[in-house]
Amino acid sequence: MQASVVSAKDLCLTYQTNDGPVHALSDVNLDVRKGDFVSFIGPSGCGKTTFLRVIADLEKKTSGEITVNGLTPDDARKARAYGYVFQAPALYPWRTIEKNIALPLEIMRYAAADQKKRIAEALDLVNLSGFEKKFPWQLSGGMQQRASIARALAFDADLLLMDEPFGALDEIVRDHLNEELLKLWARTNKTICFVTHSIPEAVYLSTKIVVMSPRPGRVTDVIDSTLPAERPLGIRETPEFLKIAHRVREGLRAGHSYEE
Repeated sequence: MQASVVSAKDLCLTYQTNDGPVHALSDVNLDVRKGDFVSFIGPSGCGKTTFLRVIADLEKKTSGEITVNGLTPDDARKARAYGYVFQAPALYPWRTIEKNIALPLEIMRYAAADQKKRIAEALDLVNLSGFEKKFPWQLSGGMQQRASIARALAFDADLLLMDEPFGALDEIVRDHLNEELLKLWARTNKTICFVTHSIPEAVYLSTKIVVMSPRPGRVTDVIDSTLPAERPLGIRETPEFLKIAHRVREGLRAGHSYEE
């Protein structure tokens, strides 16, 4: 069995507000293994992004346990254990693409020669070689998001946290980037935690799909994919794909409260 990269046990997070406590996560138990591609799916406000932010030490748990590579999230952050890709590319418009990708390397004080090598490798991984001197505003939305992924890959962390990175893109571009992301995952053997609202995207990309309920966010189902590693887009029309998608949809329906 592969080593555990992310391990959560009875994880809870409650926000204290003027209107009273808001229970964002409740008793989350989950193991993400090395090399997994895990998608988190659920309705808005169910804690998908919150869970990613707890992994990244951007939010603090209220109770329970969570480790990243056996470390606390705080220690894992200091050890540069992960790269984070946000919903929007979050590229600085006054920096070229290569300078945007260089930003974490500059902060981590990599030598100039090492920076140059890592930037070139990251650009190649996301098929943006030749665009290093362009500015973000000169690229399409899909290319900007690929540059954001390159920035997260530049310092070669084993864990990639992706918070709905393709949600704002049109379906054709999204399909293409889904294909590219699977190729990237196969080439790098990263462990990926991926937040999405799309059932087809979750099923197409993942080795494991985590279905979450509305607030307080709970894990209602964990589905191990039976799809082969090689996944052309046409696989989405197959009975096996549709069977998994049906289970995800039923899990979402069963966990949803319509009383609010």
